[in-house]
Amino acid sequence: MTIKNVMVIGAGQMGGGIAQVCAQAGYSVTLNDLSQDFLERGMTAIGKNLSRSVEKGRMSEEEKEACLARISRSTDIQDAAHADLIIEAAVENMTVKTEIFKKLDQAAPAHAILASNTSSLPITEIAAATKRPEKVIGMHFMNPVPVMKLVEIIRGLATADEVYQAVEEMTRRLNKAPVEVNDFPGFVSNRILMPMINEAVYTLFEGVATKEAIDDVMKMGMNHPMGPLELADFIGLDTCLYIMEILHEGFGDSKYRPCPLLRKYVKAGWLGKKTGRGFYEYN
Repeated sequence: MTIKNVMVIGAGQMGGGIAQVCAQAGYSVTLNDLSQDFLERGMTAIGKNLSRSVEKGRMSEEEKEACLARISRSTDIQDAAHADLIIEAAVENMTVKTEIFKKLDQAAPAHAILASNTSSLPITEIAAATKRPEKVIGMHFMNPVPVMKLVEIIRGLATADEVYQAVEEMTRRLNKAPVEVNDFPGFVSNRILMPMINEAVYTLFEGVATKEAIDDVMKMGMNHPMGPLELADFIGLDTCLYIMEILHEGFGDSKYRPCPLLRKYVKAGWLGKKTGRGFYEYN
């Protein structure tokens, strides 16, 4: 399986980052979203990221321009007809994702691989929305995509070996580190990370320590670069809650029960850095 043309669905922070690293690796990229406004925002963010790399001497101005030239914009999902690999990076919602995969299954050529950047949803269920479950796989990039090396590659129940091998090889070409993971709720990263964050929220909820103290303990005592409450704000408290609910439902174990304080903050609209307030306040 040869991958030359990549389509990325979603021009947000994750999708834009995925499009950027694919273009930097020499792939021809189509960045797709619902509107030109979303695409403009996504391309502006990519341009700023690349300009920072130029300023730091990591690439030349010519390399930056060549990278941008490899990214075309699309608001029509039918443009999947030209792709060898489509990476979906839409909102973390099963209904939305399965609807996108149904459309991609019809629009993409028979040889095309359909990948999801989901951070927690079952690949097997997403694949069941298509007539090519053997060509559906998970590619869970970490945020921020241009910086973070890890990509969890998740096999669905029907994912073919040659599809996995093609995606693993392509991930290495992106200068990323692929790690093979089986299809369980939260995979590896969020199955371990989110309960830790949730427990930190419980520690705050129960008055064990202040938010600053909780984060300091994990940063200075456990050598974490960012405290769990600060990290939750960076990820988005709504995303943290959603993943905890998936873990709780998927395993049926009370240890995954989301902390009531996390629910309260989400209901208040305190979603973290993106809304200006979460466990901390942001200007």
